[in-house]
Amino acid sequence: MPRVLITGFAPFGGESVNPSWQAASLVAAEPPAGLTVSAVELPCVFGTSLDALRDAVHAKAPDLVLCLGQAGGRPGVTVERVAINVDDARIADNAGRQPIDEPVVPGGPAAYFSTLPVKACVAAMREVGVPAALSHTAGTFVCNHVAYGLGHLIATEFPHVRGGFVHVPWAPEQVTDGTAPSLPPTTVAHGLRALLATAARTPAEQDLKVTEGATH
Repeated sequence: MPRVLITGFAPFGGESVNPSWQAASLVAAEPPAGLTVSAVELPCVFGTSLDALRDAVHAKAPDLVLCLGQAGGRPGVTVERVAINVDDARIADNAGRQPIDEPVVPGGPAAYFSTLPVKACVAAMREVGVPAALSHTAGTFVCNHVAYGLGHLIATEFPHVRGGFVHVPWAPEQVTDGTAPSLPPTTVAHGLRALLATAARTPAEQDLKVTEGATH
């Protein structure tokens, strides 16, 4: 039975919850059929988050890793295609760190692409009624830091592992004025189960050949 490691972040930026961890916990509690899923919460801290991720991969020995992060303002679940080798923090992390124009991994490649079938993952979530899209930027905060760090771990230490990063919208409880888009973590988890089932059986090189590009 394929083993999956799913991660989410601790709350940050003054929030009391992080929907990435809420959704990760729900998926681990009720995994897709045929998969064993373990969930680990990562600190929203540059550097420390990658140490925690590496420890989790060593401990859980997964076949597939899916890291989740919060992207407030996005209307749906977004599968990240690429992570870049730069930390450029608009706000401080939970340890007060705010790196500017620093590499995630000094001397590392400019970017890592997801090793999941990203377009098939988007399609799988849409098929179960969850709004989803392909994203071509994971930002430059701790989410991109972890997305790039995961790519580097796979490239240098765990070549048998496949993995990628997904952003989730705010939870409804975080949108107090009701004007910004949000999704219940239960809905996000429903989509992620479909994503994981698809990712587990579909190699990246067999991804769908459909349009999910962007002009800006």
